[in-house]
Amino acid sequence: MLIFAFSCAADAKVIVVLGDSISASYGIEVRQGWVALLQDKLTQAHSGWTMVNESISGETSIGGLARIDTALQRHKPAIVLLELGANDGLRGLSPERMKANLAEMIRRSRAAGAEVLLLAMKIPPNYGKRYTDLFYAVYQDLAREYRVTLVPFILQDVALHKELMQKDGFHPNQLAQPIIAGHVWKYLEPLVQQGAD
Repeated sequence: MLIFAFSCAADAKVIVVLGDSISASYGIEVRQGWVALLQDKLTQAHSGWTMVNESISGETSIGGLARIDTALQRHKPAIVLLELGANDGLRGLSPERMKANLAEMIRRSRAAGAEVLLLAMKIPPNYGKRYTDLFYAVYQDLAREYRVTLVPFILQDVALHKELMQKDGFHPNQLAQPIIAGHVWKYLEPLVQQGAD
């Protein structure tokens, strides 16, 4: 399990990242990953915030739901980044179950006083158009139903560029991490600013 805090100020506002290998820096050094790079942006633009990375490679929405209460109690975050679902899709699990799990994580995060940023994933087209459409629609439906901010696709401008992906074709490499961090930052910074006001 990856639990990495990028700052330890006692009075810092906390952002928890609950994700899978995309957020757990699979195949690269943790300090090179997009979560660490996002902490650098936070430090420069908004002092008093810290990132805590509770991501695990291979994590599903089922696993995230099983762990979220502990993460909320331990870190008392102001913002939760949910980057889960890809492994549900790659395993062909039910989009309806995935949606229910993510919805419950959103509800529990809000009940704990945290805003939620939902990071959407897409799965390869070889899973069939019907399934890939149902899978991606989960994120859009949740964003609309719960009025949470949605990052439409975390690997935007990355996934289709071989030079930015590891040899397995699924995981972004080191070169991709600043792109991912910049993409997520566009959606995260307004929430940070809102939390600072």
